[in-house]
Amino acid sequence: MKNTTIKTRKKLTGKVVSDKMDKTVVVNVNRYVSHKKYGKFYKIDKRYKAHDEANVYKVGDTVIIEECRPMSKDKNFVVISKI
Repeated sequence: MKNTTIKTRKKLTGKVVSDKMDKTVVVNVNRYVSHKKYGKFYKIDKRYKAHDEANVYKVGDTVIIEECRPMSKDKNFVVISKI
């Protein structure tokens, strides 16, 4: 019997901060994490480049991005929908 594991793709929600590239948007994702030792919550911001085939999404849009195969050196996400 083979041991096959099904990998789920990450889905993240963030705000588009740049749409200057062709077929690519930069999405800023905010999240709160707890410090391991002290338990204090702090904010982490991270920017992801995401594929936008039709150049539909503009700066300020809140979008959902999903992990996909590497499309370039930095681009591993694709925009699914606008919230």
